[in-house]
Amino acid sequence: MNWEELTDRDFGRAVRETGLCVVPLGVLERHSEHLPLGTDVMVAHFVATMAADREPAVVFPAYYFGQIFEAKHFPGTLAIKPALLLELMENVCEEIGRNGFTKILLYNCHGGNSAMMKFFLQSALSKEKSYTLYHSEWLADSAMEKKVRRICRTKGGHADETETSLMLAIASDMIKMDRVPKTPAKPLGRLKHLKDIQSSIGWYSDYPEHYAGDARAANAAKGQKILEIYVSALAAVIRRIKADQAAPALQSEFFQRIRDISRPRKEKSQIVR
Repeated sequence: MNWEELTDRDFGRAVRETGLCVVPLGVLERHSEHLPLGTDVMVAHFVATMAADREPAVVFPAYYFGQIFEAKHFPGTLAIKPALLLELMENVCEEIGRNGFTKILLYNCHGGNSAMMKFFLQSALSKEKSYTLYHSEWLADSAMEKKVRRICRTKGGHADETETSLMLAIASDMIKMDRVPKTPAKPLGRLKHLKDIQSSIGWYSDYPEHYAGDARAANAAKGQKILEIYVSALAAVIRRIKADQAAPALQSEFFQRIRDISRPRKEKSQIVR
């Protein structure tokens, strides 16, 4: 069920029946010459919608306000200020909770969001909420990655064989296969002398054209197989979250303990008076 397609009456029923809202996360950024700017969020929303058909949940509209400062040198990039990114996401989650959802799943299909999502998840404990927050990635574990690698043999990571195959399966009319670069994009290694030291310019140092891999072998048949892996995995995640009672209970316990630590101090000050 897609949030924006429901009437208010149907929306209320969907909240009561599922209790879970899935927020598909991506960005607007260059994906080489052949894929649309919204590739990540389009994949996220498509996968989430199909998964929610199998395991009922409400899917939030495509959320493209993500971390993408490393692509600001290309037209079409939407790079929101860091503090606003987090504030906006918190506000959106608060609104989802205000509408009655007790569980929110942030489903991310953009690698540049991963670190931000981990911090956002931790920062959610800064104040008590009416909902429990969960987070999952498109490649949630190594087993999934191995399945995808058996379908797409070439290594990459951005606008590559895997992403291009997915988009050919989802929106083939938007893909410009005649614009796929004639040679694969390998990491340039311009910061390899730093070894295990990270730098904010790291991605640009390796992939300045926002292309990583080789999309020439991509096709829709591969995309359909990969899509099934993603959808099945997300449907299973939704199922487990809906059944989960431990996280909400532990969250309540955690905030109760925070409230408890202030009480003895208050009682002691009253006795002194």
